[in-house]
Amino acid sequence: MSTSSLATETAAKSARVTARALIVELQDGRTVSVPLQWYPRLAHGSPSERQHWELIGPGIGIHWPALDEDISVDGLLQGLPSGESEESFKRWLNSRPRPANTRAADEGASETRTEAQAAQALSRLKCRKSWI
Repeated sequence: MSTSSLATETAAKSARVTARALIVELQDGRTVSVPLQWYPRLAHGSPSERQHWELIGPGIGIHWPALDEDISVDGLLQGLPSGESEESFKRWLNSRPRPANTRAADEGASETRTEAQAAQALSRLKCRKSWI
């Protein structure tokens, strides 16, 4: 088997994101499912943002334009969660538009919840990385 045919066989065919998992169907018929928490950007994306993905090249990975997220098929097959640093994720999360709030108090509460959600996602990711 040549390298190019191996790459084609392990290429992504489709992807979908549920409330709990990223599910990728491969060209060779396999389906790979990983916890959504492995990819904090996907976990924090809206359902609409999660639905809009595109294949990278011939399917070597998947790109979510609205979330600036790229996940390689090779990484999925190796069981690797996101390699994004905590600092990078925090910058990305802080750059995301926040829902409009009618009261200043609500704004502070919303920001606190967002920071707490980011901390939880990063904590789960760190636990997963230490387990590998």
